[in-house]
Amino acid sequence: LQLNFKIKWTNNNAYHRRYVCQAVLGHKATVFCLAYSSNGDRFASGSADKNVIIWNESHEGILRFNHNDSIQCLAFCSSEVMLLSCAVAEFGIWTLEQKTVRRHKTQARICCCTWSLDGRCFALGLFNGVISIRDKYGEEKRKIERTAISPVWSMSLNPNRENKQIDLAVADWSPALSFYNLSGDLVAEEKNLTFDPCCIDYFTLGEFIIMGGSNRKVSLYTQEGLSLGVIAELDSWVWACRTKPNTQFVDRYVYRENMTDVVVQHLLSDKTGPRIKCRDLVRKVAVYRNKLAVQLSDRVNIYELENAEMSPISYRHTETILANFECNLLVVCYSHILLCQALSFEKRLQCYNFKGIKEREWLLNSLIRYIKVVGGIAGREALIIGLKNGQIVEIFVDNPFPVELLKITGVVRCVDLSLHRRKVAVVDEKNICFVYDIKSKELLYEEPNVTSIAWNIQHEDILCFSGNDTLRVKSRDYKVYSQPMPGFVVGFSATQVFCLHMFVMSTIEVPLFHQVKEYISRKLFQEAYSVACLGIVESDWEYLAERALENLEFEIARKAFIRTMNYERVDMVESVKVLSS
Repeated sequence: LQLNFKIKWTNNNAYHRRYVCQAVLGHKATVFCLAYSSNGDRFASGSADKNVIIWNESHEGILRFNHNDSIQCLAFCSSEVMLLSCAVAEFGIWTLEQKTVRRHKTQARICCCTWSLDGRCFALGLFNGVISIRDKYGEEKRKIERTAISPVWSMSLNPNRENKQIDLAVADWSPALSFYNLSGDLVAEEKNLTFDPCCIDYFTLGEFIIMGGSNRKVSLYTQEGLSLGVIAELDSWVWACRTKPNTQFVDRYVYRENMTDVVVQHLLSDKTGPRIKCRDLVRKVAVYRNKLAVQLSDRVNIYELENAEMSPISYRHTETILANFECNLLVVCYSHILLCQALSFEKRLQCYNFKGIKEREWLLNSLIRYIKVVGGIAGREALIIGLKNGQIVEIFVDNPFPVELLKITGVVRCVDLSLHRRKVAVVDEKNICFVYDIKSKELLYEEPNVTSIAWNIQHEDILCFSGNDTLRVKSRDYKVYSQPMPGFVVGFSATQVFCLHMFVMSTIEVPLFHQVKEYISRKLFQEAYSVACLGIVESDWEYLAERALENLEFEIARKAFIRTMNYERVDMVESVKVLSS
């Protein structure tokens, strides 16, 4: 976003090194706001020249419309293609079906806007402290007149459907953080802030809140507004902050070749980078995001990915730790390596920075059998560890205290957390897979003959596991889909399963229509649609659309027919919806 009326796309790689991909001209005045559609194939820009431009994924302008004042904020609906554009005292809603954008006036200046997760309504935050709740056609359904008349500078509708109490988080310049339901009732005590908030956003389906502002920090809060800590500190006010979903990385696999070389394979494209010649015995390798650690006979070399967009994959040597570690397990994080020393009977986990200085160590209750980095803030990552005594503990790199998540009766062989960390799957020494709810510790289901497991990194409920040369995919406690597959499953993303067999990593496509049908049979059409979005064929979309229409799930039917470009059926759904109402 530039003040010289250009829009620049950057690839934010390696956290702090940014590469400008492209800059385009479109506006005649300062660009104030940008918004991406939920599927990433469109985005919009708003400017002081009173124009909104919608761009395609090739960065070509496909539509331009104007308002009577400069554009203040933009928001795409996450459930369908609708754009809410707000000028100083008016707003408009653009959809694919309409050729013109109808404008609606407001009583005060618009400061912010946000859509509900289902796309049925949106909220406008006004300069006079009022919040206007409107349906997707722009009609006002509720006006929240707050006691504080401070401008509503930022707000976010809660995406958590299980939280029936809190619908809207509001940050104003009184300054305070407050929570409302859509009836306009204040549902929790206001939290006074020590800074002027400029941006707020829910993430992990409403479990947490991030907020930034005049304190030059991005801070983490619970869904009730309790401060948990600082995520990032900057040199100026924080005007916008958003969390990136699906930030687990399973797209790279590193392996040793010819005992002295290291090869990095990009799983999604099946390409390999240039061979890293170490000229020494490679004892262990570990990869995490843009970091690669290679343990040699008397040192550990740290490499960094130069540019994820470059082909072939290229790593450069950045650090060397001169130490001969006798370890059984090695993992790497953004600025640390963690290892399990063989001489300490595998109970002691040690953390070293890239200068070779030991920063922290943990002495656990039993032998460490499994360890995995599950993500987190750079320098403060979380690890999940399985122990021989059945304990599953979580450790943070910057915290000396392990946290027990669960304990089973057997020895932990393998463990993995679901997308939103609500469930844990664990395999014991008897090759039985147990799936637990982390919060309640309730056993959800179990499966026999399992040697390895992987949760889908794009869906909370879908788990795949392998054993006896068979790959199985399961959603919740429903029926299992299975197909022959030799080897071990190590990763699962959308419809792609990453399998290791005889030292060769391969990618296997698995159909998810079985899981879609399981949800449909239980009348769970929203869940069926979320699985279908991971990837199903056109005939499966037609099946989902027809079943949804039969059960009067008009929104799901409409979106499914749009996927197949069956616009006659889309019109029919709209007609049936009008008649049924």
